[in-house]
Amino acid sequence: MGHDAIALKSGWDEYGIAYGRPTTNVHIRRVNLQSSSGSSLAFGSEMSGGISNVCVEQVHLYNSFSGIEFRTTKGRGGYIQEIIISDVAMENIHTAFSATGQIGSHPDDHFDPNALPVLDHITLQNVIGTNITIAGSFTGIQESPFTSICLSNISLSTTPPASISWVCSNVSGFSQWVFPEPCPSLESSLLNSSSTCLSRLNSSPTQTAVL
Repeated sequence: MGHDAIALKSGWDEYGIAYGRPTTNVHIRRVNLQSSSGSSLAFGSEMSGGISNVCVEQVHLYNSFSGIEFRTTKGRGGYIQEIIISDVAMENIHTAFSATGQIGSHPDDHFDPNALPVLDHITLQNVIGTNITIAGSFTGIQESPFTSICLSNISLSTTPPASISWVCSNVSGFSQWVFPEPCPSLESSLLNSSSTCLSRLNSSPTQTAVL
């Protein structure tokens, strides 16, 4: 694809909030995804109706600007949560993982700037990547930080070896067996954060829709 290969969305600002039709119970499995200028797999940025309970497994992402990306911004409202992504092979990807709270336009001037989106309970596990430029970029929203980002068993080979492999702000989570070593904010030793992540690792949500 020229832009995103698979994009999950659920409505735009006040219109998506009013319509209230979440994207939920999605299972994506055994696909090869390539996006030269976008993301192999994208969530948002139009996610005002909510995106939840998504399982992605056994996927091959290659020759893409971004591998897995979560997008939102102030005024969206809604949520992206209960996402489990596992058993991923990546190659020739500029940014392996990305989550940003500062992207996306608005359809008009009637959106509520105080409608803050929520992004939490995101699990990324069992990932191998080669020829990766940036391992991860997580930039949350100050008033609504991204929380419970769970990383496990991830090995990314960066080319060239980057002095800064991860960029993080307004984000918190837990990681184990991750290389290159992630940001300190993703290495929480807090009991609640680590317990939440450990209980989710190697688990799967209910799946009803198959792509």
